Amino acid sequence: MDPLIAIIPYMTVYGFGRLLEERLDIKGFDDISLNGFQIAGPDRELRKAAFAVDASFESIDRAVSASADILVVHHGLFWGHPIAISGNHYARVKRAIDGNLSLFACHLPLDAHPLYGNNAQMAISLGMAGYDPFGTFRGRTIGFKGRLPFPMTVPEVARILGFSAESGTRILKFGKDMVETVGIISGGAGDDVVQAIDEGLDLFITGEVPHEVYSTVRESGINLLAGGHYQSEVFGVKALQRMTEKELGIESVFLDIPTGL
Repeated sequence: MDPLIAIIPYMTVYGFGRLLEERLDIKGFDDISLNGFQIAGPDRELRKAAFAVDASFESIDRAVSASADILVVHHGLFWGHPIAISGNHYARVKRAIDGNLSLFACHLPLDAHPLYGNNAQMAISLGMAGYDPFGTFRGRTIGFKGRLPFPMTVPEVARILGFSAESGTRILKFGKDMVETVGIISGGAGDDVVQAIDEGLDLFITGEVPHEVYSTVRESGINLLAGGHYQSEVFGVKALQRMTEKELGIESVFLDIPTGL
């Protein structure tokens, strides 16, 4: 059992934050995101936790309306440089403070985690019994690669992961009809297809892809599946939500606010 769980009779908001910091190795990453507490509200017993991909007025408002004590997101409000608390940013922060809501963000560490991470969870969803680190970014591997349990078409892979036209899915099919080896890096990692090419993989999975990658993919004879930035990054926060409910016994809610991008 985690020492933080064993020591205290109930989980506090700050205790939950410390648990996430340790399990996700937040301090071990060079990240432009301000990972950890971005808004630290009152430290009180954690009765309900909310989870979302993005910190927006809607996700904050819905978390407050749901009587959540903390909102855990992949994309927070602060990204490595000072930002004035004005306009839309002011409205978001004020809504959280007025609602006594803490905001906890976890960006790259939640992509990279071998169990709770976006990329590991996609590998697990695809039935990959084993997967290895793949995809270097800022000195850390944040993705995973492995072999599918049996050969699949790219559209079959997309369906298993919940990728669709509504989520912003794009398929560049220039490789094998039936794919077996896969590399996965969620979010805006389209440029990293070159690492999948170097590895000789059949398919590269990400969230979104820039225009200039098209020719590289075509000329290299690889398949690329971009399922939409948002949809490729629901996996991590949902995994944390399941951990919060099943292991800690804390009520939780996932706030699904898809962007189609």
